[in-house]
Amino acid sequence: MNYTWNWGIFFEPSPEGAGTYADMLLSGLLWTILTALASWAIAFCLGSIIGVMRTLPSKAARGFGTAYVELFRNVPLLVQMFLWYFVLPELLPAAAGAYIKQLPNAPFYTAVICLGFFTAARVAEQVRAGIEALPRGQRLAGTAMGFTVAQTYRYVLLPNAYRIILPPMTSEFLNNLKNTSVALTIGLLELTARARSMQEFSFQVFEAFTAATLLYVMINVVVIVAATLLERRLAIPGQR
Repeated sequence: MNYTWNWGIFFEPSPEGAGTYADMLLSGLLWTILTALASWAIAFCLGSIIGVMRTLPSKAARGFGTAYVELFRNVPLLVQMFLWYFVLPELLPAAAGAYIKQLPNAPFYTAVICLGFFTAARVAEQVRAGIEALPRGQRLAGTAMGFTVAQTYRYVLLPNAYRIILPPMTSEFLNNLKNTSVALTIGLLELTARARSMQEFSFQVFEAFTAATLLYVMINVVVIVAATLLERRLAIPGQR
């Protein structure tokens, strides 16, 4: 292979006219983090609601929760991203569709909503598994204390379920973080898109994607360390 390495490329001016190639990659890293955090907020809240619905006595609630999970879990993320970005505005009334298309940073908002709804299906399964793993006596104890169903979930079941599912939830967050790279297909200039732009401008493909890989690993290590500390703090006594 006749390839000329150039690690100094990161300090050279980028063709965009603002900063260096390193600044370009860091800008992509910022969009990756913002997209991951915003979509995770949607996924956690919506996934918790859907997960609870799947454990309620109501057949209608369980049916709705099951339909949501199967719909969003079984359609590839890339297809969902295209549907949200290209198809949804065409299905809405003309004024609403035009408003969405003209939004500043429309790829960012689309990616956040798409990733949030997609990941919510996976979070819902984690929440359902956590609730069903609890001893039946905890639900009965809430009833014996005079709690309503909502109060039983709020004060008894969910706090304990979240402590059980914290490790798999950490994995889901990391998956969500890595899935932000799919958003480059709709024009979001996140980290992978920035690395690809850098290799197209400079032809230093190995340097660009090596830097992107190291940045992804760095973020994931930070998340894993923070999650490990949180797991130790919230661990159920006697299980660690």
